[in-house]
Amino acid sequence: MYMWFTVLAGLALLSLPVITTLFPYWAADLTYILRSLRLGVRLIKYKKSKSFYSILDCFLDAAKRHPDKIFLRFEGRDFSYGDVDQRSNKVARALQAAARLQEGDAVALFLPNEPSFVWIWLGLSKLGCPSALLNFNIRSRSLLHCFSCSGAKVIITSPELQDAVEEVLPTLREQGISVYILSDSCSVQGIQSLSDKISKASDQPLSRDLRANINIKSTALYIYTSGTTGSPKAAVVTHERVWAASFIQAACGITADDIFYINLPLYHSAGFLIGLSGAIERGMTVVLKRKFSASQFWDDCRKYNVTVVQYIGETMRYLCNTPKRDNDKSHKVKMAIGNGVREDIWSEFLNRFGAIQVRELYAATEGNIGFINYTSKIGAVGRLNFVHRLFFPYTLIKFDIENEEPVRNSEGLCIEAARGETGLLVGKITKRSPFIGYAGNQKQNEKKRLHNVMKKGDMYFNTGDLLRFDHENFVYFMDRVGDTFRWKGENVATSEVADNLTKAHCIFEANVYGVEVKGHEGRIGMAAITLKEGEDFDCSDVYKQVVDNLPGYARPRFIRIQPCLEMTGTFKMRKVRLVQEGFDPAQIEDRLYFLDPERKSYVPLTEEINRAIASKEIKL
Repeated sequence: MYMWFTVLAGLALLSLPVITTLFPYWAADLTYILRSLRLGVRLIKYKKSKSFYSILDCFLDAAKRHPDKIFLRFEGRDFSYGDVDQRSNKVARALQAAARLQEGDAVALFLPNEPSFVWIWLGLSKLGCPSALLNFNIRSRSLLHCFSCSGAKVIITSPELQDAVEEVLPTLREQGISVYILSDSCSVQGIQSLSDKISKASDQPLSRDLRANINIKSTALYIYTSGTTGSPKAAVVTHERVWAASFIQAACGITADDIFYINLPLYHSAGFLIGLSGAIERGMTVVLKRKFSASQFWDDCRKYNVTVVQYIGETMRYLCNTPKRDNDKSHKVKMAIGNGVREDIWSEFLNRFGAIQVRELYAATEGNIGFINYTSKIGAVGRLNFVHRLFFPYTLIKFDIENEEPVRNSEGLCIEAARGETGLLVGKITKRSPFIGYAGNQKQNEKKRLHNVMKKGDMYFNTGDLLRFDHENFVYFMDRVGDTFRWKGENVATSEVADNLTKAHCIFEANVYGVEVKGHEGRIGMAAITLKEGEDFDCSDVYKQVVDNLPGYARPRFIRIQPCLEMTGTFKMRKVRLVQEGFDPAQIEDRLYFLDPERKSYVPLTEEINRAIASKEIKL
């Protein structure tokens, strides 16, 4: 018996080089599949457990297990698990007394990246209250719209965002909304101080009975996304989805001994779900940054012994554009998790900063399908495997880009895209992979559902993204369709921008789209417009309109004036040709304008300005 075992072991060792040559990713595939199965079993256990166990309970267990371990590091201050637990108890008790919050009441957090964001969210979770995470860049109508989506009756903000809240305060007061600010006092009528109430509250633990009816299907968060259609929408994030997203770190092999650097906004699913919730699931230390800084990034990583960082395509490019240093590779970062990086930047990042494992992701906050590139393959956003597809069915279907609709056969069913062909990614809606949708927006929910895809009566989630599966089972992101493009790491809803543009007195119609700029990630905003009869383009008024109502990343930097807008046969605005033509004044006969922040106006786009953009003398 021993002899046969020795022979088999020897054959296995001899065949290993052959297997590795024929199947170079088998070890990575096997490791990832085994991790995924273990995490899947845990999720099933949580779903079937009579006593619901949430990410909050995971945090509480960590606080009991190692109360003195550092949980958050922020601007020179350290906060242990035990400390954050006690602070969140005080928050919960203060809000329970002041706002009369009860289980299920939604509360909007309009806060910057700071530790108070974390313990306020935890405190609300202890009361069984879902949090609506508002983008702190939004203002005016967008702020009111996003706030109202969640149905919240309470909003919590910080002194640095007080001016933005005061802009909409009359409307909030009319609607009976309670506004709290993290300060010891506030003289503005309609805004109540909260810090003084928190400091006086008890830090004793709260009863689980306060959240007794919360279960894995309950709403945990509202995270805002423009998806691929319309204005920002509140994606409903259940506790089940929080768990699934928090497992991404574990699936990548990250452990409790790692130190995680969050420099992305906590109102995003990347920063909050993958970063913060993932860190809680692992029981690790988080270094929280108020905002991304390319010049401080590596110094922070060295100072705090960071081992895992987050990124978006823009942040990697910014890091590569910093002046080279002798100590570029002197750090302990072993892994970077994120999405949206170009192949050339990816390669440059590795060459300059060392052999860091880049874990490029593909996912959507409201979606039911996602991928992780758990290998070293540059450029891919994921990898196909049978276990993933078994539990989360998906397919790529042929898509008509010009008419922005799936291609269907004579039976009315969609046609699967061939290997190597670009197609629209759709995820089958099942009990295991549901599409929860957006709060109070059934119209948009239905737009994201595709019926009769592979057979009559089935239903799939429309990601709105074009992907490609190659013959080695790698997944590549190709483009985004519909009414959204991505710039500065944010989704921009073209219909929302167009609505704001047409409020300018001179503009009749607006067709908004994103165009590529060499050396930049994503697409920058551009609008083709027509003018009202007898009107000329009012540069200052249009500038004021977009600056007053749109965050910086959503403001169209280029405007093209046309005699009429081209429509499809179903009266949809055509964008394909406009996107291809871009904004080169040497190639376009229409009048072009450029948003100049220094002059606080739109100015004619000259070839000189275009050259300055290309050479990066003008920063976008």
